[in-house]
Amino acid sequence: MPTLDLSSHPGHLARRFQQAHTLLWNTIVSEEVTSPQFAVLNALVDEDGLDQRTVGERVGLDRSTIAEVIRRLVARGMVGKIRDPHDGRRSVLRATDQGVRVHKKLAVRTARMNQVFLAPLEPAERTVFLDLLRRVSNAAEDLRHPEEPAAPGR
Repeated sequence: MPTLDLSSHPGHLARRFQQAHTLLWNTIVSEEVTSPQFAVLNALVDEDGLDQRTVGERVGLDRSTIAEVIRRLVARGMVGKIRDPHDGRRSVLRATDQGVRVHKKLAVRTARMNQVFLAPLEPAERTVFLDLLRRVSNAAEDLRHPEEPAAPGR
């Protein structure tokens, strides 16, 4: 059987893209704070008082991954976690002062990393590229979480 040209396989290209992102992240942004951890901080700096499930949905992390990311950020003092006074079954999260400082520092670096990452593209191509990535990512998310079928009579 002949070999395949993997340059036309989205999964292969996505893996290579992720490898490049990880290399740039570790080189330009941080070796201590991961990209998913930064995404969580970013969500909490934008809006304190979210629960873990909501943060996971906003940043595109599954339940087990978001739980581990939150656990690590709490342990490092970047995120605070308290019981919701209105619903004791859930906890609410907030970025601590340290988390806000780390976010501010890394936000500048992520902007620089994105410039380097997207440098091979012209500005108009960057817009199209990011739009296409969002569309494919959103469609992939829909595959992971298909909508519940409508109840009869709806």
